[in-house]
Amino acid sequence: MTASGAWLELEVEADAEAVEAVSEILARVVTGGIAIEPAFELVDEGLGARLDPARPATLRGYVPARDPGAVEHATAVVDAALGHLRAFGLRPIGELRTRIVDEADWADAWKAHFPVLRVGRRFVIRPTWRQHRAEPDDLVLVLDPGMAFGTGLHPTTRLCLVGLEEIAAGWAPGGAPARALDLGCGSGILSLAAARLGATAITALDIDPIAIEATAANAARNDLGATIQPRVGSLPSGGAPFDLVIANLIASLLVTLAAGIAAEIRPGGSFLVSGIFRDREEAVRSEFEACGLAVTGRWAEEDWVALSGTRSA
Repeated sequence: MTASGAWLELEVEADAEAVEAVSEILARVVTGGIAIEPAFELVDEGLGARLDPARPATLRGYVPARDPGAVEHATAVVDAALGHLRAFGLRPIGELRTRIVDEADWADAWKAHFPVLRVGRRFVIRPTWRQHRAEPDDLVLVLDPGMAFGTGLHPTTRLCLVGLEEIAAGWAPGGAPARALDLGCGSGILSLAAARLGATAITALDIDPIAIEATAANAARNDLGATIQPRVGSLPSGGAPFDLVIANLIASLLVTLAAGIAAEIRPGGSFLVSGIFRDREEAVRSEFEACGLAVTGRWAEEDWVALSGTRSA
């Protein structure tokens, strides 16, 4: 019998082009968050990281381990689905690795995976257990990801940060969006970034309670608890339309939620979406445009794309 505070860790290495498909497989059973970690090596005495896109990414998902039957079922479902995916022979996908992780030791086990990371011109992501010598213009995001996705290591998160920075560069002085929605907030990293760029009221939604706990904690440690309001939920948000909607999800979800995202944006308001694999970009564009959202910005890294634009008046 496993302890009530234990988690089953499901770990798979996958080529960058297989990351979205493997993520969807893990999402079928995972209730404790999915993290995607590209290969990297620590540099600058452990104060920075250098990413290596030629090596496979590592995906980890977590399932409560208190029920041995549920553990066996989750393992079997993921293992079978990965086997079917490998049968296509499209991209390299490693074997499923599992282990039981005690919740009390989980954070320490993860610390080695997250270095200080500079993204874009000004953002610096500093895990709480690392040090950083800040430059005058740095926008430092102090982050403890907990068991939630969103550390800045994955291209989809970096693309959002770069996109936010470029979008903010076009705001008039004092013209930052008053209200923003972070859909699928994960660790809250994009909520923190939007707040650092000037957004004054941010609603952070996620269907995973663990993500909401992580976002609330990260907002507090960055003194942004009054600005960022996290809660469990999805679309519709139940509030008035927002000036800016951010959604770092996956392409299939963005297509499904396109109409809902459009309804959350005020006429003339903006959006920024990521988690889009290159071969799904056209599908996302088409669905967004069909919902009255004009795509005007694009950022790409490796095989991932982020798109931005506005809702027509």
